[in-house]
Amino acid sequence: MSITPHTPAMRIKSHWFKPGADKGPADHASAMAFIVWRVAQSMLKRMRGAQFDIDAGVPYFAFMREVLVFLVAVTDRIAHARLEPEARVEFTVALVRHLARTLQENEDDLLGPAPAGAPSHADTFIDMVNEVTTHYAEFGADPKAPDDGGGFHPDFAFVRYLGSRLEPTLPEKDRRWVIEQVMAAEAPEAVGIVQRSMRDLFDPTPRRARRSTMSGE
Repeated sequence: MSITPHTPAMRIKSHWFKPGADKGPADHASAMAFIVWRVAQSMLKRMRGAQFDIDAGVPYFAFMREVLVFLVAVTDRIAHARLEPEARVEFTVALVRHLARTLQENEDDLLGPAPAGAPSHADTFIDMVNEVTTHYAEFGADPKAPDDGGGFHPDFAFVRYLGSRLEPTLPEKDRRWVIEQVMAAEAPEAVGIVQRSMRDLFDPTPRRARRSTMSGE
């Protein structure tokens, strides 16, 4: 298996178009949760396109949880540079709760609710976030990356750790390639979208809506 190159980037609207009251951390968290979920789904789709077998069901959600935790860690580090401590905590807690609800809705629909007496799928994800983000906290930023006004560029070890955590979610035949694929193609694409989305959402300047046009075709 060879590393699959980049496919065209997914298009995500990440500006606030409607003027009005200032958006708070909870508003930004809601928007980012939607974006982060789509980015994780896109990474899974791209990995499948690169011939990695990620079956529907348990493997799908195992993969998604790992990618979501990684993206939460990246997003929180960007929030650290942009928000005051209290606002950062409010933002990240709300982000994780939004993602946990979305994950639970999807997992309950496809796999059924967690067994009686066991933690819900949402609680399992939140516990994982609390544990694994402390691991990511040990890694830093890429010192060679350009300064983009509050962005965060995870270093080699940060991204490699995601690949190592994804290994056991994949079939044996795919495990030797996953770290290379994640580091060369998938993580840079995903992190770039998160960086741009955070920059755009926290930009206080309203975007002008594009003028609609009519085609003669």
